[in-house]
Formats: sequence, structure tokens, C-alpha cells
Amino acid sequence: MSTALQLTLLPEVETFLSQSPLQGFVGGKNFPNADGNLIATIDPGSGEKIADIHDLNASEIDRAVGIADAAFPAWAALSQQERRGILLKLADAVESRKSIIAQIEALDAGKIQGQAAGDVQNFVDTLRYFVGLADNVEKRTELDVEGHEAWTVKQPWGTCAFIFPWNFPFLLIGWGISPALAAGNTVVIKPAEDTSLSAIYLAQLAKEVGVPDGVINVVTGRGATAGAALSQNRQIKRMSFTGSPEVGQLVGEACGRNLVPVKLELGGKGAAVVFDDVDVEATARALVGAITFHTGQVCCDATRWLIQKDIYDEFVGHCKTMMQNVKIGHPLDPSSQMGPVVNPKQRQRVLGYQDKGKNEGAECLCGGGPAQVEGYEGNYVKPTLLAGSLDNVAAREEIFGPVAYIATFETEEQAIAMANDTDYGLANSVWTKDKERANRVAESMVAGNSWINAHNVFAHGVPYGGVNKSGIGGGVLSVETLMDYYRSTSVVRPLG
Repeated sequence: MSTALQLTLLPEVETFLSQSPLQGFVGGKNFPNADGNLIATIDPGSGEKIADIHDLNASEIDRAVGIADAAFPAWAALSQQERRGILLKLADAVESRKSIIAQIEALDAGKIQGQAAGDVQNFVDTLRYFVGLADNVEKRTELDVEGHEAWTVKQPWGTCAFIFPWNFPFLLIGWGISPALAAGNTVVIKPAEDTSLSAIYLAQLAKEVGVPDGVINVVTGRGATAGAALSQNRQIKRMSFTGSPEVGQLVGEACGRNLVPVKLELGGKGAAVVFDDVDVEATARALVGAITFHTGQVCCDATRWLIQKDIYDEFVGHCKTMMQNVKIGHPLDPSSQMGPVVNPKQRQRVLGYQDKGKNEGAECLCGGGPAQVEGYEGNYVKPTLLAGSLDNVAAREEIFGPVAYIATFETEEQAIAMANDTDYGLANSVWTKDKERANRVAESMVAGNSWINAHNVFAHGVPYGGVNKSGIGGGVLSVETLMDYYRSTSVVRPLG
């Protein structure tokens, strides 16, 4: 690791990384790979190795699930008050170590450190939110059925499996496991091979604060082996996957064969519909901020900007100035506004889509190509604004980088049709001062989420999910999600 970075690392982060090669953590213990296979974890901002992690094989994944399954009865048998105390203690511990986890996340995922700190706080808030919801769940519900005494009873399912992506490693762990744990299930977490560090740290911290062994388990390894083995395991009772539609189809297929309920939160190609009555500069600033947030590696981002024709030139002018002034730098540099993409493969994907888009006739209005950051050989790219026909590959396929594609519309009906002309259906937004029009357009969008005069809005209590190619089984931040982690049994006694 470079001298510059060593000077900025917290002592606790250096101590954690000194455990390299880092192992999975299962049943309250380090969980190594018996054959010694390792995966190098690279700092996206410098290209230098941070640590090695163990690459678990299929039999080791199966053993981990068995350990989680064995821990389930005791965890489920605790009273809600007992579980509440344990989980809130974990939330408090995570919050007290926010700066440590944020630095691990920034170094591992390439996140700006302030954004990573926000992700850690989101984990804390999410865990507390679902613990609070679980306190109010009526486990037994009497049914009014003529001639019968009848009721339903809710119970946790058992061991729930989670496969998380590399763009929001810690935040998405919170979204995924919080309702499962609050309902009394045990969990097995498979983080992305590029970004496993914060998950390992969490599992170690859970042990430290008294979460019973086997309740929170982390298995490390590659998606094609460890991830596939987890999704195919017959002992898991529920599955959740966040990632690409292509891998999501494989996970869904594996779960379908075993009749395991599965939640798939997949990609997106969101549209922002901007009408001519907006504050043009403020709206441009908001959308440039969205596309450069975490270097555009956000599945629900607005990557198609549909601008009413009369304000197009003014809007583009503001966007070009703002994009050109974004400070690109290492995630641990406090002055950085945008960091790198996660790895060289993703960098090449982003640059490749820029080239393919231009080859199909798109005009590059701003940016394009790699970015250089003095002193670092990281995976940096420039914020990019392309323009042209929406049948262009760069307008239709998910790029997952700081690349927006802009087009014009004239009427409301045309804007709605353009927004819905996609295989995806995760998140769109509408920007206008006309409240009735905003509501009308938002409700007409075929997507799991429609935001008004904002983008990337995640409020606890509001369901979040996708449709079509963007996935199935939404409701991530709402009471519906918590209820997914209870199974229901009907009990009936005939009278007379």
C-alpha cells in the first residue's frame, strides 16, 4: 500500500487488514478455505493490493449453511425483547465504529469516505427500524370463521441466504439482513469478491458484542463457485440476490428448482423526465450529482435524461460546466467529489459503452474517456454526457458508470412513452413545478419507484423494488419486507 494511504489509515483499520489473508466468519469463528485458494482485494483508487481473502468452495459453503441452520432454533426461541436487545447492541456498536467501517468501505469499494459513512449510518438506521417493526408484529391472529375456532401463527423461516454486490456492500447488508434477523432467522452473507472486507468486519463485531454464534455468518469467495453453491443449497429457506439481471436469472433458476422463495433486486436504466417549468440550474445540479454519486455505480440511477425541448440548450450548458468541475480523486482524499469505479473490468465496460454509443451515432457533449489522478493508478473515468437517439446501445443498456444519455421531448405523452420504452423498471423521476402533472407522470411510469423532484430517495417505510428486467419481490425498506421473513401457519378446530 502506498505511503500516502498508510498515513491516512486509522489504527483500527490497519489492525483489521493485518489479519490478511482474511477468512470467512461462520459460527462465531474464522472460516478458512482448506485448499488455500485466495482472492486479492485491490484498492480501486490506487490499484494496490489491500489484503487477500479466502476463496471458499462449494462444500465449505454447504457446511456454513449447516452451521447457520443449527443455530436457528435457539435464536428463534428467544423472546422478541431478547432479540431486540442483542440487535440494538449491534446497531450501537456499528454506529460507534462508523469512521472505521467507512474507511474500510472507502478503501475496498472506492467510495468517497463521506459517502461510505452515510452508508454505515443507513445500516444502523435500517437495523433499528426493522427491530422496531418486529416489536409490533402480532404473531397470533384470531380468525372469525363460522363453525370453527381458527387462527394463524407467524414463525421465522430458518436460514436465509444473501448475495450482495460490490457497489453498496455495507448498506445493502443492512437492507437485507435486518428484517431477517429481527424476525428470528439466521443469515448467511456472501459479499462480492471485490468488496468483502466490511462484511467480515461486521461478522467479527457481531461476535464481539454478543450476537449468538451462527446467527450472522459471512462466506467469502467467487460468485461462480461460492455464490452458486449458496443459491443452490437445499437447506436455505429464503434467498435474496442483488446484482445483474444475467446472474439474477441464474439465482432465480436455482431457487426455483428447490422451491425456495427468492427476492431479486437487479439492474436499471432509469429516466429523469424534466419539464420546462423547473429551475433549470438546480435540476441540472441534482442530476449531475446523482450520476456522479459513487461514480454512477447505482442501479436505480437516472441515466436517461429526457428534457423538454425548450430548455434543452440551457440544461446542457449547466450540465457540461458542472461535470467538468467535478473533483475526481482517491476516496480517502477529503477533497475528492468522485472516486474510481470498482475494478479495471468495470472501467473498461464504461469506456467500451462510450465507444459503442459514439459508433452508433451518439454525440459526446462532455467528458468521455479515462481520467488521470496524480499519484494514483486507479480505475478513474470522466463524467460523460452523450446525446442522440434512444435506440442507441448506450441509451438502452445498463452501463453502471458516470454516463448519462440525454434526449428531448415535446409533450407529456411523448415523455411518458420514452421513459417506459425500456426492458428495465427500477426507478424513474419527474421534475416539474406542476404538482398534478408530477403525480400523473409519476403514476404512469412502469417502474418499482417513481420520484418527484428528486432522485435516489430511500425512506424507511416506503417499499423499494423493481419490475420487468429489474427484478421481483420488492419492498426492501417497508413492513412488507419484514413480513416476508415470517412463514404463516393456519390452525383450525371444527366446533360442534
